[in-house]
Amino acid sequence: MAKALILGSTGLVGSFILSTLRTNPSSQFSSIEIIARRSPPAAAGPSIPVNEFVEKDTSKWAAHISSLSPPASVLFCGLATTRAAAGGFDKQYKLEHDLNIELAKAAKEAGTKTYVLISSGGADPHSLFGYTKMKGEIEEDVKALGFDHTIILRPGLIIGKRQESRLVESILQGFASGLGKLHRSLKDVWAQDADIIAKAAVAAAIKAEKGEVKDQVWVIGQKEILQLGSKEWKADS
Repeated sequence: MAKALILGSTGLVGSFILSTLRTNPSSQFSSIEIIARRSPPAAAGPSIPVNEFVEKDTSKWAAHISSLSPPASVLFCGLATTRAAAGGFDKQYKLEHDLNIELAKAAKEAGTKTYVLISSGGADPHSLFGYTKMKGEIEEDVKALGFDHTIILRPGLIIGKRQESRLVESILQGFASGLGKLHRSLKDVWAQDADIIAKAAVAAAIKAEKGEVKDQVWVIGQKEILQLGSKEWKADS
């Protein structure tokens, strides 16, 4: 049985990755490591053991990844922020790109085989827009590290309740939810629920652990996220 490491476990998708892993004893993972600035909520009921490294100083995170023995087989990364929360795009880039790549390098050197990245629809290193360009650069720099498997999920608008307020996103979420009540497909083509994205990430990682993923890089778009996280997940559960 493998060890999973989660970065961003207190965020919207990351928190669902954590809850999905620790309440799914039939998965490939026997233990979970998390690195975060604060502890996630406690699990209700029986769950897979979770080891927490809670440290506000992110400069200490890479060293902790290097110290894990045995190393995590799979790293799930949902580490992200907003320009407003970071205090400007330069600071957002430092967290989202620079920290992500620093931690990915530490994991690769420690022996992690599979890297699962929660990216964004429209991610493109050549984009004229700062956000999608940053996301594309993260993808390219992670791929360049040469993990056995790099799995990249590109969801659309992420639906779910965040701890921090994001006005524009909240308005769009309300609009998407309204369309979803009319017909599920009206929402699914451009917005996905955070728990479904998380299940898709876990399902993809399990496939990699089982040797069912042949490609070194697997990019999962919105349609495949729904397939893995909803249709196939229900069939397998």
